[in-house]
Amino acid sequence: MLKAVANRAYKAFVACALGAAVVLAPAAVGARQWQDAAVAAPITVAQLPAEGRATYALIREGGPFPYDKDGSVFGNRERLLPAHKRGYYREYTVPTPGAGNRGARRIICGGARRAPDACYYTSDHYSSFREIRQ
Repeated sequence: MLKAVANRAYKAFVACALGAAVVLAPAAVGARQWQDAAVAAPITVAQLPAEGRATYALIREGGPFPYDKDGSVFGNRERLLPAHKRGYYREYTVPTPGAGNRGARRIICGGARRAPDACYYTSDHYSSFREIRQ
């Protein structure tokens, strides 16, 4: 009798696990599609706002940068940019006219500081990114 109860419990557990997998799998796929959509169409340097073009030029020149946090490590905690080891990405402020603080605009670059592999522009404080192209 104990064997029968254990067998039923095991079958119930397997059924619940499979049911959860079926229910949660579409949510995981949807989350991944949202993540891919967070890196929108590329933007050229010429399409950046004037402050963005100036920040991009400073990045290529190696500074000096107007904000203390410029050049600090960007952790990619949102996981919206391609995965790399911590320290690969650095963030730079794109000044926002009229903002009393650093504002929401940033350029995130990965790789070497003066010659990055890729740079991304965000105008909404890391909710979405556009790869910067020459």
